[in-house]
Amino acid sequence: MLGNLRGIRESGTIFMAPTYLFILAMAGLIGWGLFREIVLGDLGQISVDPTWVSLQATGSGLGLFLILRAFSSGAVALTGVEAISDGVPAFKPPEWRNARTTLTAAAIIFGSLFVGVGWLARTIGVVPDPNEHSTVLALIARHVTGDGPYLVFLQLTTALILTLAANTSFADFPRLSSFLARDGFMPRQFAFRGERLAFTTGIVALSALAALLLYVFNASVTALIPLYTIGVFVAFTLSQSGMVVRWWRRRDPGWQRGLVINGLGAATTAVIAIIVASTKFLSGAYLVLLMAPILIMIMLGIRRHYRSVERQVVLERIPEGREVAVEPIVIVPIARLDRPARQAIAFANSISKHATAVHVTNDPVDAAEMRERWPAWAGSTELVVVESPYRALIGPLLRYMDALQAQDPDRPIVVVLSEIVPRHWWENLLHNQTSLRLKLRLFGRKNTIVADVPFHLGGD
Repeated sequence: MLGNLRGIRESGTIFMAPTYLFILAMAGLIGWGLFREIVLGDLGQISVDPTWVSLQATGSGLGLFLILRAFSSGAVALTGVEAISDGVPAFKPPEWRNARTTLTAAAIIFGSLFVGVGWLARTIGVVPDPNEHSTVLALIARHVTGDGPYLVFLQLTTALILTLAANTSFADFPRLSSFLARDGFMPRQFAFRGERLAFTTGIVALSALAALLLYVFNASVTALIPLYTIGVFVAFTLSQSGMVVRWWRRRDPGWQRGLVINGLGAATTAVIAIIVASTKFLSGAYLVLLMAPILIMIMLGIRRHYRSVERQVVLERIPEGREVAVEPIVIVPIARLDRPARQAIAFANSISKHATAVHVTNDPVDAAEMRERWPAWAGSTELVVVESPYRALIGPLLRYMDALQAQDPDRPIVVVLSEIVPRHWWENLLHNQTSLRLKLRLFGRKNTIVADVPFHLGGD
């Protein structure tokens, strides 16, 4: 999160070194394995726990279904390639050419590493650890290079690259959410770019959701992979299908080839999504299948809200003639006779000649004293004392405002609040923040305007 909040270029620089180190470590592992097998001839077979083999053998009779499931699980490794196609605008000009070059290089590197690791796994006869204590890559590396420093180096670079692989989502989700926010399907805040041109809200929201998933699923790869796979391949299927429809409707040059390619892609990703959903349904896949329609309904609800707001606030032209606002009802809640209250009353009198001070109290003695001192203290401003037998402030004040507005519903009520502003932020903890609580309650009240009159404290 912090790396991406620093900006697109800065995050790319941060994540570049671990990527090169991982490629170097993997190339060294594959190269040394080839050298030991072809030149030295001492690569041999890995020693495997017999219980692991028996667990693997239990599924040998599933045939085509097992192959399809393995294909679906392995296809997750391909999900990083869409980051480049989605992030074309982030490349330097010419964007499309640089993106194509990057995608080609990524395919060559990925393909080479995949074939090399697959050859090593097949040659030494590695069997996955069913307890998930060691990864297949760790088992291969321990057999090929031993338990020396190179194994530690490979494990560290692998951990770094897996950690930074999450940057695919951090690079794409904020941009995708900005598109949805621009079209009104997500809150407008997601379309806001920070000072470093990063979509701050999307990055922070993604971080919070990722932390929640890690906590709920106890960071189990087995539990999290189905969530990731279904979400990714459903999205792939929809995007590929959208391209098929686009080719069919527009009939641009070369549309037949594009139709075949995207049609094949849509069919392949749809098969993967169906297989993973069926095989991993009870392992957590049901959450994605349940949440997807809920999220869609939420987005449609957000869209309806923005359209409703637009219809109510839009002003296509300035109306002819001068609009005259109705004179408001001005009240000033006061707790005691002091300088902040006097300042608020003076401001209220500048707005209206009929401003009213309101004092809410549960003490008859305090009310009598306030009435006695008031004429000499506030002049012609009217004082209303509202008795509150239950020591409540906001409730009786709101009921008084309702009574005022019931007499003249068309007139708005202006509530002038006096608020003490200390010299230091931490001194706010020493005050009860009554004005802040009252503002929060009045914010949602119709036909109500809140004016805040700050009284800044000086030195001793």
